[in-house]
Amino acid sequence: MRNRFDMQLHQLDEQLTRMGELCEQAIAKATQALKEGSVEQARIVVAEDEEIDQMEKEIERLCLKLLLQQQPVARDLRRISAALKMITDMERIGDQTSDIAEIIISSKDKGVSRDLELMVEMASGVSKMVRDSITAYVQKDLELAREVMESDDQIDDYFDEIRDRMIEYIKKEHGEQGRRIFDLIMVTKYLERIGDHATNIAEWVEFSITGVHKDSAVLHES
Repeated sequence: MRNRFDMQLHQLDEQLTRMGELCEQAIAKATQALKEGSVEQARIVVAEDEEIDQMEKEIERLCLKLLLQQQPVARDLRRISAALKMITDMERIGDQTSDIAEIIISSKDKGVSRDLELMVEMASGVSKMVRDSITAYVQKDLELAREVMESDDQIDDYFDEIRDRMIEYIKKEHGEQGRRIFDLIMVTKYLERIGDHATNIAEWVEFSITGVHKDSAVLHES
C-alpha cells in the first residue's frame, strides 16, 4: 500500500516539475517576443497557456485522489496540501505571462526600449525563482525555498528601477511614446507579480517541510 502511495507521490513530483517547466518556457517565449516585437511568438504564448491550465486540472485530480484514497496524515498530508496551493500560483504565472503576450500583440509601437535589457534580466530572475521553487519542493530543500523568498526583494528592485526610468522618459519626451512606455511598465508589473507567485510557492514548500506557513500561526504535527 505504501509503495503505491510513494509511486503516486513521485507522479505528483513529475507533474509539478512539468508544469513548472511550462511556466518557465512561457516566460522565456514572452521575453523573446518582447525583445523582437514578435506578435507571432506572443500568440504562441497565449495559445500554450491552455496547456498550463490543463496541467493544473490534472494535478488537482491527482491530489484529490490521494487525499480520498490514501487519507494521508502529517508530512504526507502537508505535501499534498502544499501541491494544491502551488498549482494555483503556477496557473496564475501562466495567466500573467499570457497577459504580457497580449500586451505585445496589441502594442502599436514596435520600437525597442533601452531598458529592455534590464527587463530581460528581471524576466530571467523570475524564471529562476519559478524553477528553484519547484526544485525545492521535489528535493525537499528548505534552504533553496528560502533563497527563492529572499530573491523577491531583487525582483521588486528591478520593478522600481524600470518604473522610475520609464516615468523619466515620459517627462523628457513630453508624453510621446506614452502608450509604449505604459505597456512596458505593465509588462514589468506582471513580471513582479510572477515573482510574488514564485515566492508563494516557496512559502508552501517551507510549510510542507516544517509544518509552519509564513502567514499563519498554524503548526502541523510532523
